[in-house]
Amino acid sequence: MGNEEVLVRKQGRITIVTINRPHVRNAVDRSTAQKLADTFRAFERDDESFVAILTGAGGNFCAGADLKALYAAPTDLSSSANQVSYDMNDDGPMGVSRMRLSKPVIAAISGYAVAGGFELALWCDMRVADSSAILGVFCRLRGVPLIDGGTVRLPRLIGRSAAMDLILTGRAVNAAEAHKLNLVNRVTDKSTSALDEAISLAHLLASHPQVCMRGDRQSVYEAQDDLQAMKREFEIGMKVLQSQEFRDRVGAFLRKDTKL
Repeated sequence: MGNEEVLVRKQGRITIVTINRPHVRNAVDRSTAQKLADTFRAFERDDESFVAILTGAGGNFCAGADLKALYAAPTDLSSSANQVSYDMNDDGPMGVSRMRLSKPVIAAISGYAVAGGFELALWCDMRVADSSAILGVFCRLRGVPLIDGGTVRLPRLIGRSAAMDLILTGRAVNAAEAHKLNLVNRVTDKSTSALDEAISLAHLLASHPQVCMRGDRQSVYEAQDDLQAMKREFEIGMKVLQSQEFRDRVGAFLRKDTKL
């Protein structure tokens, strides 16, 4: 599948973006985050591409931030985001999470979409999952905060009470429950992959009159002022990343220390 961290292929009016770090369940380090951001900027500029799909290689969507990189330099992963952290059109720690594109993005979810990977899925306009999908705020037990829009987008998607359940407990949510909660829009049967279903959905969206569809989509997002909420999430999260608790919990995880 190649050694690139982010793979891109075109299928008609569709751009398929694959996070390609299967050896770490597609966890995102700074380099991968930058490549994701650059890839989606290119998609935004491409007048021939109408819909994007975000997925992961090797049976998982994304396991979040690469904790080894984050622990080694907790401010480095978000260093570029720190300068533009309140600009909704620019990079977030996971790369794309603060971008507001003019065209839709669909998440095709197999396996784990957790922690920052969960936030990437929430950033997408729609989510398609197969029966293997597991979603959740798994960073809860590691002492890693949500800083890529999770605390903003999740309550707006499923309601505050249900969002608090997932955010506070960090529990796993399977595909069936995710569909019931409206976390995902489609769940495929075993004969159809999440990616294949997402491609079919993307072709449907690409077949619609684009000016009208994009205008309605824009109106949905502009009805919600995310800027201040994202700003506060980031500020609070940076304090957590600089705490001793963060270093203790993530350090224990990396050492496989079960005492903490």
